[in-house]
Amino acid sequence: MSEHSTTTTDDTTDGGGDVAAAVATAAPRHPWWHWRQLTRGRLGPAVAATLAGALLGGAGVAWQTQAGPFADDRACWGALDEDAVADLFQGKRDIDSSEVPVSTDRIGSEGPSGLCQLTSPRGARVTARLHRLDVRFGGAGDQWADEYLSARMTPFGGGLLGMVSDTRAWLAIPEGCVGRQREDDGPLVVDMETGWTVYDDEVDTDERARLARAVVTLVNDYMTDQGCTRTLADPTEGLGAPARFTDEKPDAVCGIKGLRTHDGKDADHYRRPLVTAGDAPVRTCDRDVLFGHPSLRLMTVADPRLAVLYKDLSYDGGQRHITAEGDTRRHPRGYGFVRDDMALYRAECQTGDVTFLIRADDGERAADIRALMPRYVAAEADRVGCGPLRIRLPG
Repeated sequence: MSEHSTTTTDDTTDGGGDVAAAVATAAPRHPWWHWRQLTRGRLGPAVAATLAGALLGGAGVAWQTQAGPFADDRACWGALDEDAVADLFQGKRDIDSSEVPVSTDRIGSEGPSGLCQLTSPRGARVTARLHRLDVRFGGAGDQWADEYLSARMTPFGGGLLGMVSDTRAWLAIPEGCVGRQREDDGPLVVDMETGWTVYDDEVDTDERARLARAVVTLVNDYMTDQGCTRTLADPTEGLGAPARFTDEKPDAVCGIKGLRTHDGKDADHYRRPLVTAGDAPVRTCDRDVLFGHPSLRLMTVADPRLAVLYKDLSYDGGQRHITAEGDTRRHPRGYGFVRDDMALYRAECQTGDVTFLIRADDGERAADIRALMPRYVAAEADRVGCGPLRIRLPG
């Protein structure tokens, strides 16, 4: 990652005292505009307690040049050697490492978790986590999706469930190693972040490759610890071209023919969109991006392992539920709702659940959301093999 300091604002509201301080030290920070009105994600008690005890208690291991070049130590749960860490920091080796060891919550059902933070004296930082994605209503999963499923991410491909940019990377532990996830659980993932969610479409492919190599190394090390014999290969050669901001016609919002805003004058409302490139588990269109924040996001989560992130949320919305042609009382085609700042529909398809979502950063886009949602769902359902699907919005 680039050797520049990152200045962010805190997005953690996990209570006072030591736990809040630990989370503020260890967890990624987000700008003030992060969509907190939609989710109120918090670290689970077990994770927060571990962070407080390990990081505030001084359990981290500092690697510094005056202490020798790493000696026999390895960073991030023993997965990264000195060269691998230096690769993340453009060859610099005076890197501090603090971590929470990988452990399993034996009381709850959150699954294995661990955290590692690498920090350069010049201000650069890389944070890695092993955790199961939080699918609980009001949990942190939707907050995670804001960043790690953004249009700037490139899919790994090759049968791997994961995506990468030059500031973010995530990769699910292959189910062949740890077993198929339960229907109501999120996947177990390793993710990495380097600070701000940048939204320049000029993705630094060298930095992207460094993060891709590192997250695969962490996943391979975890699989080895679990007794798995499979090893994932270096993915960098197979990564596709990054997404680029594109021009569009007023009647083809996000490049989807026939999709238009309520007045058909899209150029008056939004700047050029950024749309996920390649055959990805998620197709995201981020519009009018300012300081990394899209005013409007259209997203199709086609992989059922990720669509579960929105399963509980799909039952929200009170009496403003979305219905579909072909629904019966006992067998609806899906569930969803519409409100002034968001529309969501989770459909039961032949390949598993698929989630369609349109979300704005405020309640002033209600007319656009209502105009876009039916045609967006119809077009995307046909694209992913879930059509024909025609939804009806409540009055």
